[in-house]
Amino acid sequence: MDGARGGVDRVFAALGDAGRRSLVEAVAERGTATATELAAELPITRQAVAKQLSALAEAGLLRATRSGRETRYEVTPAPLEEAVEWMVSVGAAWDERLAALRRSLGGYGKSRDTLQPPPRFRT
Repeated sequence: MDGARGGVDRVFAALGDAGRRSLVEAVAERGTATATELAAELPITRQAVAKQLSALAEAGLLRATRSGRETRYEVTPAPLEEAVEWMVSVGAAWDERLAALRRSLGGYGKSRDTLQPPPRFRT
Protein backbone atom coordinates (compact mmCIF):
# COMPACT_ATOMS: atom_id res chain seq x y z
CA MET A 1 0.00 0.00 0.00
CA ASP A 2 1.49 3.37 -0.92
CA GLY A 3 1.83 6.15 1.65
CA ALA A 4 -0.92 8.41 0.31
CA ARG A 5 -3.45 5.63 0.03
CA GLY A 6 -2.52 4.33 3.47
CA GLY A 7 -3.32 7.72 4.98
CA VAL A 8 -6.74 7.76 3.32
CA ASP A 9 -7.37 4.21 4.52
CA ARG A 10 -6.52 5.22 8.10
CA VAL A 11 -8.84 8.23 7.87
CA PHE A 12 -11.78 6.13 6.67
CA ALA A 13 -11.07 3.43 9.26
CA ALA A 14 -11.00 6.03 12.02
CA LEU A 15 -14.15 7.77 10.79
CA GLY A 16 -15.96 4.45 10.36
CA ASP A 17 -17.04 4.72 13.99
CA ALA A 18 -19.89 7.12 14.76
CA GLY A 19 -18.46 7.92 18.20
CA ARG A 20 -15.12 8.96 16.73
CA ARG A 21 -16.88 11.11 14.11
CA SER A 22 -18.76 12.84 16.95
CA LEU A 23 -15.50 13.47 18.79
CA VAL A 24 -13.92 15.05 15.70
CA GLU A 25 -16.96 17.33 15.41
CA ALA A 26 -16.81 18.23 19.11
CA VAL A 27 -13.10 19.06 18.96
CA ALA A 28 -13.62 21.09 15.76
CA GLU A 29 -16.42 23.11 17.40
CA ARG A 30 -14.28 23.90 20.45
CA GLY A 31 -10.99 24.48 18.62
CA THR A 32 -9.15 22.35 21.19
CA ALA A 33 -10.32 19.97 23.90
CA THR A 34 -9.09 17.47 26.46
CA ALA A 35 -10.49 14.00 27.03
CA THR A 36 -11.80 15.18 30.40
CA GLU A 37 -13.69 18.11 28.84
CA LEU A 38 -15.25 15.90 26.19
CA ALA A 39 -16.11 13.07 28.58
CA ALA A 40 -17.97 15.52 30.84
CA GLU A 41 -20.57 15.85 28.07
CA LEU A 42 -20.79 12.16 27.15
CA PRO A 43 -22.22 9.03 28.77
CA ILE A 44 -18.83 7.26 28.58
CA THR A 45 -15.68 7.35 30.71
CA ARG A 46 -12.76 9.67 30.23
CA GLN A 47 -10.58 6.62 29.53
CA ALA A 48 -12.88 5.56 26.68
CA VAL A 49 -12.80 9.07 25.23
CA ALA A 50 -9.00 9.17 25.56
CA LYS A 51 -8.72 5.85 23.70
CA GLN A 52 -10.88 7.14 20.83
CA LEU A 53 -8.95 10.44 20.70
CA SER A 54 -5.71 8.46 20.51
CA ALA A 55 -7.06 6.44 17.57
CA LEU A 56 -8.02 9.67 15.80
CA ALA A 57 -4.56 11.11 16.46
CA GLU A 58 -2.91 7.96 15.07
CA ALA A 59 -4.97 8.40 11.90
CA GLY A 60 -3.67 11.96 11.68
CA LEU A 61 -7.09 13.56 12.19
CA LEU A 62 -6.19 15.15 15.52
CA ARG A 63 -2.98 16.67 16.85
CA ALA A 64 -2.21 15.97 20.50
CA THR A 65 -0.27 18.62 22.41
CA ARG A 66 0.90 17.76 25.89
CA SER A 67 1.27 20.47 28.51
CA GLY A 68 2.09 19.12 31.95
CA ARG A 69 -0.51 16.50 32.82
CA GLU A 70 -2.97 17.78 30.23
CA THR A 71 -3.22 16.62 26.61
CA ARG A 72 -5.16 18.94 24.32
CA TYR A 73 -6.43 17.80 20.94
CA GLU A 74 -7.12 19.87 17.84
CA VAL A 75 -8.31 18.88 14.38
CA THR A 76 -5.72 18.60 11.62
CA PRO A 77 -7.49 19.18 8.29
CA ALA A 78 -4.89 17.76 5.87
CA PRO A 79 -5.95 14.09 6.17
CA LEU A 80 -9.60 15.07 5.68
CA GLU A 81 -8.64 17.04 2.58
CA GLU A 82 -6.79 14.00 1.20
CA ALA A 83 -9.86 11.82 1.82
CA VAL A 84 -12.10 14.37 0.06
CA GLU A 85 -9.70 14.49 -2.90
CA TRP A 86 -9.86 10.69 -3.11
CA MET A 87 -13.69 10.76 -3.06
CA VAL A 88 -13.75 13.44 -5.76
CA SER A 89 -11.45 11.39 -7.99
CA VAL A 90 -13.55 8.26 -7.51
CA GLY A 91 -16.72 10.25 -8.19
CA ALA A 92 -15.19 11.70 -11.36
CA ALA A 93 -14.29 8.21 -12.56
CA TRP A 94 -17.89 7.08 -12.03
CA ASP A 95 -19.18 10.17 -13.84
CA GLU A 96 -16.99 9.22 -16.80
CA ARG A 97 -18.23 5.61 -16.70
CA LEU A 98 -21.86 6.69 -16.57
CA ALA A 99 -21.32 9.12 -19.46
CA ALA A 100 -19.72 6.31 -21.50
CA LEU A 101 -22.69 4.06 -20.70
CA ARG A 102 -25.10 6.80 -21.75
CA ARG A 103 -23.20 7.23 -25.04
CA SER A 104 -23.17 3.48 -25.67
CA LEU A 105 -26.93 3.38 -25.16
CA GLY A 106 -27.30 5.99 -27.88
CA GLY A 107 -28.02 8.94 -25.62
CA TYR A 108 -31.20 7.52 -24.11
CA GLY A 109 -32.14 9.38 -20.94
CA LYS A 110 -31.80 13.02 -20.16
CA SER A 111 -29.32 12.82 -17.30
CA ARG A 112 -27.45 10.25 -15.27
CA ASP A 113 -30.19 10.48 -12.63
CA THR A 114 -32.96 9.68 -15.12
CA LEU A 115 -31.26 7.13 -17.36
CA GLN A 116 -34.04 5.62 -19.45
CA PRO A 117 -33.97 2.13 -21.01
CA PRO A 118 -33.89 1.88 -24.79
CA PRO A 119 -37.26 1.43 -26.56
CA ARG A 120 -38.53 -2.13 -26.69
CA PHE A 121 -38.08 -4.05 -29.88
CA ARG A 122 -41.14 -5.37 -31.68
CA THR A 123 -41.20 -9.07 -32.45
